[in-house]
Amino acid sequence: MTTSPIDRLDDVHCYRREGLDVTDSFECAAAKMREAGMSDMAIAQFERLYRVWSESTDGGVIREDDVEPLTGVPSFHEVYETIDHDKAVDAFAKTAFLKLNGGLGTSMGLAGPKSLLPIRRHKARQMRFIDIILGQVITARARLGVPLPLVFMNSFRTSEETMKVLRSKRKFRQTEIPREIIQHQEPKIDPKTGRPVSWPAEAELEWCPPGHGDLYSTIWESGLLDVLQEHGFSYLFISNSDNLGARPSRTLAQHFENTGSSFMAEVAVRTAADRKGGHLVRDRKTGRLRLREMTQVAQEDMASAENIDKHPYFNTNSIWVRIDALKAKLEQYQGVLPLPVICNYKTIDPTDPDSPEVVQLETAMGAAISLFDDATCVQVDRMRFLPVKTTNDLFIMRSDRFHLTDSYEMVDGNYIFPQVDLDPRYYRFIQDFDERFPYSVPSLAAANSVVVKGDWTFGQDVSMYSDARLEDQGSSAYVPRGEFVGPQGIEPDDWL
Repeated sequence: MTTSPIDRLDDVHCYRREGLDVTDSFECAAAKMREAGMSDMAIAQFERLYRVWSESTDGGVIREDDVEPLTGVPSFHEVYETIDHDKAVDAFAKTAFLKLNGGLGTSMGLAGPKSLLPIRRHKARQMRFIDIILGQVITARARLGVPLPLVFMNSFRTSEETMKVLRSKRKFRQTEIPREIIQHQEPKIDPKTGRPVSWPAEAELEWCPPGHGDLYSTIWESGLLDVLQEHGFSYLFISNSDNLGARPSRTLAQHFENTGSSFMAEVAVRTAADRKGGHLVRDRKTGRLRLREMTQVAQEDMASAENIDKHPYFNTNSIWVRIDALKAKLEQYQGVLPLPVICNYKTIDPTDPDSPEVVQLETAMGAAISLFDDATCVQVDRMRFLPVKTTNDLFIMRSDRFHLTDSYEMVDGNYIFPQVDLDPRYYRFIQDFDERFPYSVPSLAAANSVVVKGDWTFGQDVSMYSDARLEDQGSSAYVPRGEFVGPQGIEPDDWL
């Protein structure tokens, strides 16, 4: 049995499966899922992902010649000037809020839900993602008099801890609409044999979620859309729990209603820092919008795909869907939407690079935009896109660049943030990061960029300015209290 890389894809791990007995290998995986009590829907979705992966010869590539750039997307500011803001409350009252909350933040060394990671203090209280999300919802309910149900899509690894937090929040009340749905799980696959992996040392690591595109089959199976319709809701706003900028918006709710569209994606203007992210394009043949991830770009098209002038918008992974249209689409496909398959190659233990390689088969939520003829986009500011994917992002979020308001909005002056590069040997994992910032992260108010090489621990009230840089000292080093760090490192006290 051999594995032959397809032409291209030097950094994209998708393979043509030569000699693989697809039926036999899939049945091994399906049997494992049944033994673990997985539903028929979970198995049906996984079968589609598995067969696409095992039979694919092009890795789902979207060629530049087959698409047109997306241009002329209306901005939030343009929309704001055109809507009736009193009427907008009516559209908002018909909107439900769903947060994708299945992630563990393993890239930062977290073992629990990423949404329980502390972000910053507010009035002496330590605020986590989930505290800020709940604060946004409770504030909107009270100020606008809308029901705004909040549903978390948890994974099998985040449900228990997340629900424990929700039960402890006395101000968060929700009885008629479920507070969570549980996304499916699937076996990690051995890329050589196509069979499910075995890892007796920690059997839980044999399983993974099938990406946030699993949202659709999970919603279908849970019956959530029926419940929302029964209670008078027409729209569903969906976003990541680690994006604190994706807060409820009556302006966007009214704009979405005005468009009459079935599906609306929030996009933002790309900068050089976003050139490697997923972006929206228009299919030349069908005229439909498509989400193109960089893993779907052929090597010879990479320069065009990364050209931020040609392709000016990136996907924020915040979407608005009309409940009746989504329900009809799910009925058409019996709950399993035909989304592009992402082959995500990792090690079975994400924290151990020496553990065996596995493939996790995933889909992207935003890719469903291609299934709707009337799909549209709206351009939003960076204030609605504040994700925390790495400790570099967390460094900025915890700094004085942000202020958390009493309405639980993360506010910054211009949302143009310094480029941050913390030495991953010492700052990648949250425990190491916290140990090196025992008081707080330095002030970034005057910083254009930050580069920290080596093992530095920071004292209290440190300030960084201009293109701040600290070089590797070859051993652990310390920035004393009250010091300023600039292009020359720790600035000397004496004037020259």
